[in-house]
Amino acid sequence: MAEGLIGLAAMVLLAFLRIPIALAMGIVGIVGYAYMRDWNWTVAFAVAQTKIYETGRNYTLSVVPLFILMGNFVTRAGLSQELFRAAYAFIGHLRGGLAMATIMACAGFGAICGSSIATAATMAKVAYPSMKRFGYSDGLATGAIASGGTLGILVPPSTIMVIYGIITETNIGQLFAAGILPGIIAATLLCLAVQWVTWRDPAAGPRGERTSWRQRAHALKDVWPVALLFLFVMGGIYGGLFTATEGAGMGAFGAMTFALWKRALNWGTLYAALVESARTTAMLFMILIGAFMFADFVNITSLPADLKDFVTGFGIHPIMVVVVICAIYVILGTAMEELSMILLTIPVFFPLILHLGFDPIWFGILIVTVVEIGLISPPVGMNLFVLKTLLPQVSTGTIFRGVMPFMAADVIRLGILIAFPVLSLYLPSLMR
Repeated sequence: MAEGLIGLAAMVLLAFLRIPIALAMGIVGIVGYAYMRDWNWTVAFAVAQTKIYETGRNYTLSVVPLFILMGNFVTRAGLSQELFRAAYAFIGHLRGGLAMATIMACAGFGAICGSSIATAATMAKVAYPSMKRFGYSDGLATGAIASGGTLGILVPPSTIMVIYGIITETNIGQLFAAGILPGIIAATLLCLAVQWVTWRDPAAGPRGERTSWRQRAHALKDVWPVALLFLFVMGGIYGGLFTATEGAGMGAFGAMTFALWKRALNWGTLYAALVESARTTAMLFMILIGAFMFADFVNITSLPADLKDFVTGFGIHPIMVVVVICAIYVILGTAMEELSMILLTIPVFFPLILHLGFDPIWFGILIVTVVEIGLISPPVGMNLFVLKTLLPQVSTGTIFRGVMPFMAADVIRLGILIAFPVLSLYLPSLMR
């Protein structure tokens, strides 16, 4: 167990020294593997070479660049603005309606994007100017955008779910189905947080203009591509017509078709979308390779088995173990980026979860939920930094204060999902 804990501490230390997380995990993995094999560097480097080769040719991993490409096509087609206008048409006249419309638009955009940072960045450009024009406070505006952006990794398709599914060998299609009901609950609770903020301070989110039913119908006409694309991809995966990888290919092609139909795609924008997708994919694959090396090292130590024996020896209730793991993730989320956090801890915690008899799909949804909390947790929540970069006129303290009610809503949601696993497991149980 000592070797695993030392390796874990070394990895965290390297990360805090600002060594890129992919290199930090790879270095610890190779050195640790060599140590566990009596300093046999030949074996350690052979394992590293194998991991690089296997990761690059892994067919299942092709789902990652395809979903990233789909999100880039959708962004360039301008569908984010249309989603926001449609949501505003129906609830913009309510107190805090623009903030709630932002959250709903984030959920819709997340259903075809799969990235939290991309969702938050897009909505910061689309929704913030409208909220400021109607007199919304900076705290409520940035809090709604940052928290709504986290829906991008919960509402399927989700790159985080894909990576979790690959690492743990969990069915990705079932993970996608499991995220639908929790995503609806998340959007509802975030809207309730908006209502709580405006109940305490009505001036923070004044009512917008009421739109006619004709205007609402016209707004809905603009978002049918989003609904059609989501239903096509998720319906095909859910109904067993094609796999998640095939669905990603279908989705990327459908998003490109819509972008061409809206005349938003030319040779320049196509090249930009491909380059951005390639850059993001390369970053993710480097991190994955490092994580696989680190996981190999952890797996040949006694850490997973000793952790299971430790928990069993104390006779702790299994649910309390899950609660403690979630608390650890929330704490880590205040200091680490979400993907690194998952790749660092899954090799340690996942064997314990299986030993306790919990469903890996349910645990995957819990992991995504606590990562969402980490994305908006001061001081290093990634969505908070995205907003600070895009909205330099808003102080960091205002963004931190504005996101607190939404963090509380996410914690409540985490408690609900822990108490009622059926919310995550019902739809996957119906899949063919």
